Amino acid sequence: MRIALSPSGGQPTEQIRDQIRGLIATGGLAEGQRLPSVRQLAQDLGVAPRTVAKAYKALEESGALQTRVGSGTRVAEGASATPLTVLDAARDLAVAARREGMDVDEVQRVLRAIW
Repeated sequence: MRIALSPSGGQPTEQIRDQIRGLIATGGLAEGQRLPSVRQLAQDLGVAPRTVAKAYKALEESGALQTRVGSGTRVAEGASATPLTVLDAARDLAVAARREGMDVDEVQRVLRAIW
């Protein structure tokens, strides 16, 4: 599992949460797949274990992860990947928006208006 924290990317807890959510959505993490322990991921990222624990907890509350004593934290049943056609369209949108110099907030506004 690859997660990278950026000093300009916001709070580390939110970055971890959003990147794990993204990995699940894109199929980078499959249903039932085990995630690193809180301590291991914290060590890998150079953050406090509490930071990772908070991200995992938020993902559990949203139904994306499931933690069981003895078996660790896994991608929850039913937390499935986004359909390939939607991912392809999203990638195309991101490429076009970057080419036009738009930022993510502008793209979200356009998508919401179309929705």
